[in-house]
Amino acid sequence: MTQSPYLIRATRPEDAADIAAYMADPAVFAGLLQLPHPTEAMWRERLSAPKASNDLSLVAEQQGRVVASAGLFCQRAQVRRQHASALGISVAASAQGQGIGTALMAALTDYADRWGQILRIELSVFADNARAIALYERFGFVREGLHRGYALRDGVYVDTLSMARWHPNPPRWSAG
Repeated sequence: MTQSPYLIRATRPEDAADIAAYMADPAVFAGLLQLPHPTEAMWRERLSAPKASNDLSLVAEQQGRVVASAGLFCQRAQVRRQHASALGISVAASAQGQGIGTALMAALTDYADRWGQILRIELSVFADNARAIALYERFGFVREGLHRGYALRDGVYVDTLSMARWHPNPPRWSAG
């Protein structure tokens, strides 16, 4: 059995330096709703902030460095939307195309379907990010809407897609 070249694990505040470093790469932040020049302090604060009880925040570690992060974030402030979680994912440019995004998506959807009491996962993606859209579609996400001129990217307003995935087999009560 061959060992995976990366480790998927829960995030820790000390991951902040690695995340800030790869998020500073224009090839990464341009594909996200992130700004240039992220700081380690900003990421440490985000990683240390209290989370909802069913939030999940993961990283992929390769050769001792964090090269990707992903998470599910519950809509806890809205009681009637607690069945929904927002998904975010990012992969360092040097680690793209190696299956890390697929592994993170598999871990997130497994958690959502089997443990997190999550019926619906939602995300936004730049409409021209074909690689990310293909990944999401492989995991059952469907396009729900187009947002014209949604975000400023490198001086140009660009469109995003809203995508969502419903639990493929919602839990039932087992009268055992």
